[in-house]
Amino acid sequence: MFNHIHPYLPFNLEEATTLIVGTLPPPRFTTGELLKEDVDFCYGSKNGMLWPILDHIFNLNLIYDNSTFAIDQRLNFLKKQKIGVCDIVASAKREKIDASDLGMQAVELRDLMGYLHEFSQINTLLFTGGNSKNGPEYFFRRQAKEYGIKLEVVSATVPRIHQFKLQNRSIKTVSLTAPSGAANRAIGSMKAYQLQKDVNPSFTTFDFRVNQYRPFFTREPID
Repeated sequence: MFNHIHPYLPFNLEEATTLIVGTLPPPRFTTGELLKEDVDFCYGSKNGMLWPILDHIFNLNLIYDNSTFAIDQRLNFLKKQKIGVCDIVASAKREKIDASDLGMQAVELRDLMGYLHEFSQINTLLFTGGNSKNGPEYFFRRQAKEYGIKLEVVSATVPRIHQFKLQNRSIKTVSLTAPSGAANRAIGSMKAYQLQKDVNPSFTTFDFRVNQYRPFFTREPID
């Protein structure tokens, strides 16, 4: 069994008002065997789309390599925007060495709810995926239940939005479509995507994510 340990500590919890919440980066980030275009930072996989999406939204001109400069670009952006990262999985065991959430066994979770108690300025959680088994929202709901907290529906359409009360404050959760190639098939089956594709044949699953992510990272009003 491969011991898949998260290589990065939670980032910027002291200043963040918004947290990005995922599970684990690919196993090569644990072993340190990075690819040339990987960035040794949260969501730094060359195959991941989170940073390309944010790059597109904010015109960040990001570098995609193993350099310290590439890391600094990303951490400076997150600090400026008051965004933190707290993936909910601390470690897991795997029989097959891959990045599949479903393949995780004996999962050890970070106490995300405890961090929310400690850092009271955090008001939004952005899950990098929905409530499917072993996804970030799935594990968070499990933790919330242990604290006797129930998530209330704000919007049932994708991206699904919920809220809950903690310490006399309201915290919003948003289930973003996963920034991975594995989610492309699900996007292709969505009516919202198909309608936009009909209007603009060059519209892509990447464009769909950019449109979905933009209001939650730029704090634009949501209709």
